Amino acid sequence: MSRNRKRDHLQICLHEDTRSCQSTGLERYQLAHCALPELDRSEIDTTTHFLGRALSAPLLFSAMTGGVDEAGEINRNLALVAQEMGLAMGLGSQRAALERPDLLASYQVRDIAPDIPLLANLGAVQLAEGCTAEQCARLVDAVGADALVLHLNPLQEALQPEGDTHFRGLLSRIASVCQALEVPVIAKEVGWGISAEVAVRLQACGIAAIDVAGAGGTSWAKVEAQRCDDWRKQEVASAFADWGIPTVDSLVAVHGRLPDMPLIASGGVRDGVEVAKCLALGADLVGLAFPLLAPAAESAQALRDAVWIMRRQLEIAMFCCGRADISRLDATCLVQRIAP
Repeated sequence: MSRNRKRDHLQICLHEDTRSCQSTGLERYQLAHCALPELDRSEIDTTTHFLGRALSAPLLFSAMTGGVDEAGEINRNLALVAQEMGLAMGLGSQRAALERPDLLASYQVRDIAPDIPLLANLGAVQLAEGCTAEQCARLVDAVGADALVLHLNPLQEALQPEGDTHFRGLLSRIASVCQALEVPVIAKEVGWGISAEVAVRLQACGIAAIDVAGAGGTSWAKVEAQRCDDWRKQEVASAFADWGIPTVDSLVAVHGRLPDMPLIASGGVRDGVEVAKCLALGADLVGLAFPLLAPAAESAQALRDAVWIMRRQLEIAMFCCGRADISRLDATCLVQRIAP
């Protein structure tokens, strides 16, 4: 059942080592230091827009959880801080609410976050399992979301004992949802990256934005290995601990092929300096999950502190690059390190 799976995922991510054996690739880039930025620190402007809403910084609380009682408090802490700080938020997969509408309460945060860009979320494979565009629209309406994220996770589904692996024909179903919904549809991976070729196919379907969600952060192969009691299946999952397209490689490839496609960079981003690197590489928004999960589970204040640190890091990185606003963070701010 989805509810039990979500509880397992939450507890493993909070308490176990789930870090990918793959690198994000962000260590291959250094922000170019400017000793004479010709700026006052107070001039740094991190504001931007996403889905028609103003943001104080290009930060997204990426999809984390939902569908279980303990997820409700985490989501409300995330929503409260996102509202206070003017940031965007993605909800965890709402598949559990498809199965049991009474679980919707753990996803409903609009009452405390009326102004933020809020993203509903469903596995794209559910479209092949019978989920209709009308059901997608109801999920969006039930949480008052500004967009629907369809996440792509073939490896995770293949490793789950209860996984759904019917991915044939998904492109046409995604296109139908894009045409039917009144809100934008965003495609994202869950930690193994999106290639330029797949991005082009998604654009042709009508996808409005892409979250590359590359490798280097949480490895759902390691998560699924820890969920499993069968040692043989654990061995199968362990072979994929370093699977995927690193976040940087996915971001650079998709931006290079589709320069006008709005992009979210996520997957292993840990601090505000790495946020600045992602923006310089072509991201419009940067998503974070793991660094904020434990603080969100602890308290709203712990989350405020974590986000304050990240924002301050981003601001100082911009100042020391001599870039006063987000739009001026580009490839000219970066120096590519040469591997020894």
